Amino acid sequence: MILVTGGAGFIGSNFILDWLAQCDEPVLNLDKLTYAGNPDNLASLAGDPRHVFVKGDICDAALVTGLLARYQPRAILNFAAESHVDRSIHGPRDFVTTNVNGTFTLLEAARAHWQGLAGEDKRAFRFLQVSTDEVYGTLGPDEGPFTETTAYAPNSPYAASKAAADHLVRAWHHTYGMPTLSTNCSNNYGPCQFPEKLIPLVITNARQGKSLPVYGDGQQVRDWLYVADHCAAIRRVLEAGRCGDTYNVGGWNEMANLDVVRKLCGLLDELAPKAAGSYLEQILHVQDRPGHDRRYAIDARKIERELGWKPLETFDTGIRKTVAWYLAHDDWVRHVQSGDYLGWMDTNYAHRDTQEEIG
Repeated sequence: MILVTGGAGFIGSNFILDWLAQCDEPVLNLDKLTYAGNPDNLASLAGDPRHVFVKGDICDAALVTGLLARYQPRAILNFAAESHVDRSIHGPRDFVTTNVNGTFTLLEAARAHWQGLAGEDKRAFRFLQVSTDEVYGTLGPDEGPFTETTAYAPNSPYAASKAAADHLVRAWHHTYGMPTLSTNCSNNYGPCQFPEKLIPLVITNARQGKSLPVYGDGQQVRDWLYVADHCAAIRRVLEAGRCGDTYNVGGWNEMANLDVVRKLCGLLDELAPKAAGSYLEQILHVQDRPGHDRRYAIDARKIERELGWKPLETFDTGIRKTVAWYLAHDDWVRHVQSGDYLGWMDTNYAHRDTQEEIG
């Protein structure tokens, strides 16, 4: 059995679904079920004995210790995190609590569990930290992409909290010898992503006739990776990664945010056309967020060279699958757009001065 934390969230739920589609090894899923943790993501596993769900907080040391003692997982994969930059700007405390204190709690429980193992069980145990490229800071337009040796320079409370967690994982390996692995991934997209993030926000707002907010000039560049490719990379790192190492995971798909939005509008015009006009008419430039990093780019050559992983989806193929999924799952969208979501949207966007509308 493996333990997955945050397994009801976007990436965690996709990972569990992919894992159980690939093998029969059971998954213990520990998730607090905050606003972004959605049991509906895993509805297809209802009644499946391979999926054991526990509602709980990774900061609860007694709970985590008890689960490790009862289920004896061979690996812990830490997906649990507060992950939205805008929310971290408005309320950084939750990010420090979950991303830093929660990772510390997991590491300490894992260390005690691992030290109590013997023989092959101890040699085979792994702790895998799922992290982000945002810990590296921002790149200029002509700089080379982030590598595994790029110095950390986080610029948001979210990125700082993930950087702190990454440093703890590194320290537990070097100080205690814990068999840890770390991945730093670029922007993910795909099914079941909560619609506060750019791609699902554009799809859902477009369909509901709302404006499509683009921060500033929309020229912030991100490297986009389809979530199923990320899941495959994590499986491969867990299987063959070198203990103590970090692996950057990216899609080799650098795109400006405005170009992503325009691409989505084009696909929606094709797959779900409006009665009149184009979704492009709904694009609205709004005031940029504080400290917005200009460019991220991942050099994913190490994981390809050492572990043989590379993404299967191009941005064109992955984004078409993503739009099709959201169009086919209106009920899922309506369910997650709760009062908490609507309140958050008002908090984050209502104060921003409109800059200009474009076609």
